[in-house]
Amino acid sequence: MAAVLEGVRRSQFGDGNAGRLRRTGQIPAILYGGEQREAEPIAVDPKALVRILHSDSGANTLIALKIEGVGDARVLLREYQVHPVTRELLHADFYRVAMDRVLRVTVPVHLTGEAKGVKAQGGVVDFVHRELVVECLPADIPEHITVDVTELMLHDGVRVRDLPAGKWKPVSDADMLIVHLVAPKVEAVPEPAEAAAAPAAAPAEPEVIKKGKVEKPEDEKG
Repeated sequence: MAAVLEGVRRSQFGDGNAGRLRRTGQIPAILYGGEQREAEPIAVDPKALVRILHSDSGANTLIALKIEGVGDARVLLREYQVHPVTRELLHADFYRVAMDRVLRVTVPVHLTGEAKGVKAQGGVVDFVHRELVVECLPADIPEHITVDVTELMLHDGVRVRDLPAGKWKPVSDADMLIVHLVAPKVEAVPEPAEAAAAPAAAPAEPEVIKKGKVEKPEDEKG
């Protein structure tokens, strides 16, 4: 079932108009696709969109976008922008999808179970790839792909080709390793003389997080 998001058309652009729009509780957005293939400027409620992004299916959620005076459209989120400090949504792009056409999406991988080789052999689970690219119909987009690691012993692994068949088709390389069980790394213990000669480690410095510039959407420039 698609999540519902309401939107309205907008005809005013520029930084000032975008700021006024945000102060009214909406953010500027663009809707792409459709028969005319023209980008359509709209505005949506950021709080409603945040709830969709925080759902199980996240950015892959199929959305029923209801635009006042236009009607409903089935869309997916193309991309979105957030403020570098407040993390508030600033802008979003959507694209229309045809329910009978296969599309390509990136889906998260979730691990389940406890590998037998962890207790029996002291192995460590190495989660190599946490996302897969798949093809499917819009209504069949999986929230995530579950990989059971219960039977893994030391040096065993799960590759894309080992995944059970579903309503989706993997696009990622069939030999791509998703997860495997590896031996724990053993750190060499320095000799006493080496340890005494080793210089004291410098105290860790706080990480400096640079504030990036927020890129403006094309329709907001000028």
